Amino acid sequence: MSAKLPRRPLLAALPLASLLIGARANAQSDMMKIQKHIFTVKSFRLESGVVMPEVAIAYETYGTLAPDGRNAVLLTHGFTSSQHMAGRYAEGGAEGSWNGLVGPGKAIDTDRLFVVSSNMLGSSYGSTSPAHLNPKTGKVYGPDFPEITLVDIVNAQKALLDSIGVKHLVAVAGPSFGGYQTFQWGVSYPDFMDGLVPVVSAPKGSGSEAAVKSLIDTLAKDPHWNGGWYYENGGITGVLTEMRVATLRRYGIDSQLAAQFPDKAQRDAEIAKRALAWAKAFDGNSLVVLRRASVRFNAEKDFAKTKAPVLYVLSRTDKVFPPSIAPDVTAKMKAAGINAQYFEIDSELGHSASGLDAAKWAPTLKAFVASLDKRS
Repeated sequence: MSAKLPRRPLLAALPLASLLIGARANAQSDMMKIQKHIFTVKSFRLESGVVMPEVAIAYETYGTLAPDGRNAVLLTHGFTSSQHMAGRYAEGGAEGSWNGLVGPGKAIDTDRLFVVSSNMLGSSYGSTSPAHLNPKTGKVYGPDFPEITLVDIVNAQKALLDSIGVKHLVAVAGPSFGGYQTFQWGVSYPDFMDGLVPVVSAPKGSGSEAAVKSLIDTLAKDPHWNGGWYYENGGITGVLTEMRVATLRRYGIDSQLAAQFPDKAQRDAEIAKRALAWAKAFDGNSLVVLRRASVRFNAEKDFAKTKAPVLYVLSRTDKVFPPSIAPDVTAKMKAAGINAQYFEIDSELGHSASGLDAAKWAPTLKAFVASLDKRS
């Protein structure tokens, strides 16, 4: 018998290209098993001075945090959406809303960046909200949930980042209400990030306290409203579904579904189905809490505090934040000394373009993220 040759280490036998392909495959696999996490902080002081006995923030992460804690990107989500912005919870599950932008080799490249996608304080996807128990009373907060601001939402996210070892952010990025948070991050923690990417959004909330009252009046049309104490009274799914249908249409869902459902009746049925699913998941009192925070939001007045460069992105067909607001917003940023650039997504998909038409602005986002130099 011939002598056996010594076995070479497997890694040494593989070419570099094969190793890279294997690493990318593992990274892609990780994006198919995203997990939800909960961060909890005790005695959380709000901007109003109210101290909440405990605050929980739901979040997801993608990629790996560098030893120095300085390769992180924070994603902030929209008004009625969730922190699920990339990957899937399981193979075949729903993609995150920015899945076309976040992941291995994508514009926000999780091969080298650690991405944290945080739910908002007051939202309905795991963070402390009106539907949660108040530890002081043992009952749900309901309409007694304390008034919060964008500052409070951002401060809770900062506490989350501190707890998981993030020392500095490459960027903060998010659409719609997530854009509000992005602008607020720029003025609340101006030295903590290298860049800001507010998308289909503005640096100042729209509406007034009258808008909040109008929202409450609409919710009160549901027979189960009961002054906001509907949790043991059948819920308010009916009115929430009606509201969601109107919101989806305003966001441009008819254009999004036209090819898949050319028949109007079928399209209407699909919209109603999606609206009902949302209405079963989202809390009416959360709508009120977050709407009140939005009408009081104004990062514009503090633009001079912002140090990070901004990539401001709007959608050509967005009816919520139309491109007509861009000249005024960019002029105010530049007047405050902010290095701001503007990009308009040439999309028919309205307010939802940043995720559904990701390919149309991904190169711009990728170039912006690549251009960011650490300032400390």
